[in-house]
Amino acid sequence: MSNDQQIIDLFSPATIGSVNVANRFVMAPMTRSRAGEDGIPKDMHVTYYAQRASAGLIITEGVNISAQGRGYAGTPGIWNDQQVEGWEKVTRAVHAAGGKIFLQLWHVGRLSHVDLQPGGAAPVAPSAIRAGGTVFTSAGSVEPSMPRALETEEMPGIVHQYVHAAKCAKRAAFDGVEIHAANGYLLDQFIRDSTNHRDDAYGGSPEKRARLILEVVDAVVKVWGAGHVGIRLSPITRQLGDTPLDSDVMGTYGYLIQQLNRFGLAYLHFVEGALGAERDWPEGVDLDLLRTRFEGSFIGNNGYDLALAEQRLRNRQIDFVALGRPFISNPDLVKRLRAGIPLTPPDPATFYGSTEKGLTDWPAVA
Repeated sequence: MSNDQQIIDLFSPATIGSVNVANRFVMAPMTRSRAGEDGIPKDMHVTYYAQRASAGLIITEGVNISAQGRGYAGTPGIWNDQQVEGWEKVTRAVHAAGGKIFLQLWHVGRLSHVDLQPGGAAPVAPSAIRAGGTVFTSAGSVEPSMPRALETEEMPGIVHQYVHAAKCAKRAAFDGVEIHAANGYLLDQFIRDSTNHRDDAYGGSPEKRARLILEVVDAVVKVWGAGHVGIRLSPITRQLGDTPLDSDVMGTYGYLIQQLNRFGLAYLHFVEGALGAERDWPEGVDLDLLRTRFEGSFIGNNGYDLALAEQRLRNRQIDFVALGRPFISNPDLVKRLRAGIPLTPPDPATFYGSTEKGLTDWPAVA
């Protein structure tokens, strides 16, 4: 088989960064809200991820890098020994099943509530601009609290949170980490001029608004090595927190992606449209053109089926494809796609919850 034939085969082994994977299918990160208030993964997490280890690469659900980074009840953490021990059970099970798994480093920024914050403190953000939408607390869905703007001298502490969590992920035997800089969460809030109204070294020009994310990337790469670090971006996602787009999507994200090239990251994971919605792009935005700015492996995400993934792989518009909801109800998704076996539709009523129902009880084909 020629190299070109191998490149366009989604089912063949590949390498992403420094990690060898069994195929080019990626299980996308999906919040499932099954951890307790302590943020420690449970036995059901072990089963859930191990069941899906036939994906070339699993990216975990968003994992809070600190107590401050938490924005939803039931989401897991990676900042203390007990959480590390819980995640190590997950990685051990995934590896025993032949899989590879990255942990997604997550700080929600302004998308939080005082009931979720240590000591009832206000959530932090680049600027004191309240998010729209809702977040989920133990009392149910509530509006996000008014955040406070981070002080300039607090920025090294934010970077340290990412470093500490990255080190914890390494202790838990993950294969790498993904920096969550998408979907209106903290790092995305810094990038967009709609949510970043600062006038210090971290606000104003695209270069200044990208500063924090580049400092985080640099610091995490020093922990893991570039070949074990990916990053997720979503230039036109706006629904989480009713987050307005940047006024110059192409210029701002084009600059950021160009700067990311200097690190030699394992991959860029791109939400190609609005999260979980249409693939339409606003006038003046060309996400495929932005994709060409990145010099490493590219993971396409959003609204993919097998035919679209194969087409865009052939056209060299993606290198890997991330699928989310199909993996929820089809733990053996790669096998089903290869064999042309019909997929089981997921049940939105069980996307979130506190039990195994809708998490680990989906049957695999014989």
